[in-house]
Amino acid sequence: MSANKAVESSNYLENKTFDEINIGDTACLTRTLTFEDISLFAMASGDVNPTHLDLEYASSTGSGKVSGHSLWQGALISNILGTQLPGPGTVYRRQDLQFSRPILLSDTLTVTITVSCKNDQDHTVIFDCIAVDQAGEVTCRGTAEVYAPMEKIIRERSALPEIHINNPGAQLQRLVKMTEHFEPIRMAVVHPVDRNSLLGAIEACQARLIVPVLFGPRDKIVAVAKQEGVDVSGYEIIDTEHSHEAAEKAVAMARSGEVDALMKGSLHTDELMGAAVRTATGIKTARRMSHVFVIDVPHYPRPILVSDAAINIAPTLQEKADIVQNAIDLAHALGIQQPLVAMLSAVETINPKLNSTLDAAAICKMAHRRQITGGIVDGPLAFDNAVSEEAARIKGIDSPVAGRADILISPDLESGNMVAKQLEYMAEAQSCGIVLGARVPIALTSRADSVLSRMASCALALLLVRNLKKPMV
Repeated sequence: MSANKAVESSNYLENKTFDEINIGDTACLTRTLTFEDISLFAMASGDVNPTHLDLEYASSTGSGKVSGHSLWQGALISNILGTQLPGPGTVYRRQDLQFSRPILLSDTLTVTITVSCKNDQDHTVIFDCIAVDQAGEVTCRGTAEVYAPMEKIIRERSALPEIHINNPGAQLQRLVKMTEHFEPIRMAVVHPVDRNSLLGAIEACQARLIVPVLFGPRDKIVAVAKQEGVDVSGYEIIDTEHSHEAAEKAVAMARSGEVDALMKGSLHTDELMGAAVRTATGIKTARRMSHVFVIDVPHYPRPILVSDAAINIAPTLQEKADIVQNAIDLAHALGIQQPLVAMLSAVETINPKLNSTLDAAAICKMAHRRQITGGIVDGPLAFDNAVSEEAARIKGIDSPVAGRADILISPDLESGNMVAKQLEYMAEAQSCGIVLGARVPIALTSRADSVLSRMASCALALLLVRNLKKPMV
């Protein structure tokens, strides 16, 4: 390849020799700070300062975002010097930089270097350096000095290895962050007589997500609190004899509007849901109740909603329609204006011997006739074609949903539960969940749930209560 053709390609680098460099020559680079940038810098330097890596810590300090290391800006200057001006063959000699303000995750910096001085004796070049953020504010200013190359160099650009940095829980953290402008809701915490359920409620209260009302045997609740070294004297406790009574009283308060949501503590799901679905005293509506997992999969670009994996064992067609509508309503509360809904099956074509494909086709027609509203529904779709654009392209599937699904609707509870659990244990996913279709949201937390999962479930309830404009009747 000739030199002229080589330098026209972005796959090649060309330098400026010392003799070609003039006072006033300039080069720049614009870059947005990502979590991957922060993580890679921490891995290379060993700097694990929570200011850079821990969103919860950053939120407690008031910024609400992790910050990038100041020396990241120096690395961008080095990038320009080594690839643009002077380019290949440059040897860094020294730098003197002053950092005037922190750079936060998602900030966009423009770094500019300008030749200010040349030394003919040792072939060094001094550059004035400046970095500004997206608001035009200066974040860094100073000088850099290099030994400039004396020989012309045109070389193929080295290919960098692909590195994927997992940020487990980032989408769940985003859910909690979305609630910061809302007032907390009153949440009935049913039978919190173990460590995780009681501390989860207290932590959600401290994060201003909920105002907890604790239902259960007072002595047991106080004993757990004492064992964990927390004070519950300032919380409202509704004393009950056992978990059944706790569930009944909590549901009664939800029915009367005295609490905005329910959260399961240390009792069986059947106990709480049994009280919730009773015809005369429960909180049923005309719509079927269903559970939605909100799952944060590190390699998927958006949170993915899976339903139903916890309540409806073998839903009928009408029940599936309610399951779809519930999931769409939750997506709206999460800020997804027109969610893409994939009706899952084992195949993409309708097969009379496979009921899931028939239900999927009927649900799509119901959405077309506006019996289901607020989202784009398609199916049947196999799991790979629902989440992978490449898989859909290879199979020739022309669909607005394929490869980009926000919501996965499973044919039944077994398959939905398998999808959710496989993502958690084999794809490092984290999840939270909520029950919709009742008069109030119900958080079905598990004893094994992490603190973040419990907080995110409370955030889901808060977002639903504050965002849903029409109560279901």
